[in-house]
Amino acid sequence: MRELEQEALAAIQEAQDLEALKALRARYLGKKGLLTQEMKALASLPLEERKAKGQALNALKDAIEKALEEREKALVEEELKRALERERQDVSLPGVEVFSGGLHPITLMERELVEIFRSLGYQAVEGPEVESEFFNFDALNIPEHHPARDMWDTFWLEGEGHSLPGPLGEEVRGRLLLRTHTSPMQVRYMVAHTPPFRIVVPGRVFRFEQTDATHEAVFHQLEGLVVGEGITMAHLKGAIYELAQALYGPESRVRFQPVYFPFVEPGAQFAIWWPEGRKWLELGGAGMVHPKVFQAVDEYRGALGLPPAYQGVTGFAFGLGVERLAMLRYNIPDIRYFFGGRLKFLEQFRGIL
Repeated sequence: MRELEQEALAAIQEAQDLEALKALRARYLGKKGLLTQEMKALASLPLEERKAKGQALNALKDAIEKALEEREKALVEEELKRALERERQDVSLPGVEVFSGGLHPITLMERELVEIFRSLGYQAVEGPEVESEFFNFDALNIPEHHPARDMWDTFWLEGEGHSLPGPLGEEVRGRLLLRTHTSPMQVRYMVAHTPPFRIVVPGRVFRFEQTDATHEAVFHQLEGLVVGEGITMAHLKGAIYELAQALYGPESRVRFQPVYFPFVEPGAQFAIWWPEGRKWLELGGAGMVHPKVFQAVDEYRGALGLPPAYQGVTGFAFGLGVERLAMLRYNIPDIRYFFGGRLKFLEQFRGIL
């Protein structure tokens, strides 16, 4: 019995891995193990001898189980140490900066403009970039063959029978195009809502332009629309004045010059005095919503079974280019930088919120 104990404990201590330890457990304690066979043989012994040998075998079993448990724990710890050593990292080395990304300068400028108008009680809404001829032109007092359509070089979608959802989910059929301005949302919003309201519409627009330092085929606009009773040009000028004050401080001023736009009457080109540059910035167009636009909205509402909502009200609209302001804000000399995808250019705007 003493020899069996010494043999088992020595073999357990010398086991190099868990598989070897598992084999030793089966050798001594398994169903056909050496210690198991000794216990089965107890039945053939006299009572007194059986009692003494049984106690000795139980003590040996306890010793072997304890040794197996201790050796298993030691092997697991050794394997963990080896794994940690394999995966060890030298945290004293300097870290490598990872480019976490940031907002595009156009997005930064657009968000700033939207927040300015939100502070004045405007709601920001968005519209589809693929638009119907009706909302982009016809409803805005620009019928087919009207000379004003020459002001927009348009990307038309090929094919016939196209359709898209209208303001209330109805199907709108006809020629489709990439919208040339954000003004179609004036009509879409008015069809689905009744005055009074104040909205701004930020978004991307498309025109078939020859690109240069100040022109791109894809650019961004911010549209504004206010409709209610007694709205006048004074309210429009007040809104643009508040924009100027928020962008360029108390020294900024606003200048309006008469100009023609088919969907406003009267129409104006507005400029803001830029104190830092000591010059006027031509930012966009504006004016009072043309009565024919209100008429087109009510006719469309009538076709949907809705009552007229734009009789006896007035409103103003304005639109400005986001890229123009962003180029001034961030001192960018060429509009094409915005869409070139160069990381060296975009990394400059990390951390700007």
